[in-house]
Amino acid sequence: MSSTTSDQSAHQPARDTSSDDAPQCVFLVPYPKIVFRYPTLLMAIISAIWMHFLTDPFNPQNHVAAGVGALFLCVFTVNLVILAFDFPRTTSLTLFFFAAAVVMGLILLFTFKPDFWPDIKDFVKHFHPKANATFYWTIAAVLAAMFLVVLVQVRFDYWEVSGNELLHHHGFLANLERLSAPNLRMEKEINDIFEYLLLQSGRLIIYTSNDRQPIVLDNVAFIDRKEQAVMRMLGALQVQVRREDAK
Repeated sequence: MSSTTSDQSAHQPARDTSSDDAPQCVFLVPYPKIVFRYPTLLMAIISAIWMHFLTDPFNPQNHVAAGVGALFLCVFTVNLVILAFDFPRTTSLTLFFFAAAVVMGLILLFTFKPDFWPDIKDFVKHFHPKANATFYWTIAAVLAAMFLVVLVQVRFDYWEVSGNELLHHHGFLANLERLSAPNLRMEKEINDIFEYLLLQSGRLIIYTSNDRQPIVLDNVAFIDRKEQAVMRMLGALQVQVRREDAK
C-alpha cells in the first residue's frame, strides 16, 4: 500500500507555487507630470506651519523666517528644474561632475583670491526672502487642488491587464476598450533618473499581437513593481494553459 502511494506521488507533476502569488489583474495608471511637484507641496505645508507659530516673522533680526524662505525657494527651484527637463543617466553624471568642478573651482578661487569672499558674504547677508504663513498656505492649497484634480482624472483613465486581455477604462461614462493580448510584450524605459527617484516612475511600452502601434504609458508610478506583477500574472497564465493542453 505504501509503495503504491509513493509511486503515485512520484508521477504527480510538481505544483507551481509562483502561480499562487500571481495577481488577478494589474492596474497601470499614467500620471501627468504635475505629480512630481509633491516635494514643493510638502515644503509649503511645513513652511506654513513653521511660520504660523513663529512670532514677528518680518523682524530683520529674525533669521529663522529668512532661512525658511530660502529653503522653500531652494526646494521650489530644484523641483521646477526636475519638472522642466529630462535627466537621463548620462546627463545626470555630466551634471554631477559639472557641480563637482564648480565646487572645486570656488574652493580654489576663495583660497587664492580671498577678496572675493566679502562681496559674496555681503550679498548673502542682504538676501532675506521672507513670507508669512498665508503665502505658504496659498501655495499648498493651489498644489493640493491640482493633485485632487489629478486623482479624479486618473479614476477615469487607466489601463488594466487582466488575464489574456488589455482593458482601457476611459471617459466619465466608464467607456471600456478591450484588446486581446494573447502574446503581450512589454518594455520598460527609465528616461529621467530624478523622476524615478521621486516616484519610481518610468515609461511602459506595451505591444499586442493585434495592433501595429505600441501603447505608450508615460509616468507610471512604481514601475518596477508593476512590471513584476504583470510578468507573474502572464507567467501563471502560461502555466495554466500548458496544464490544460496536457490534460
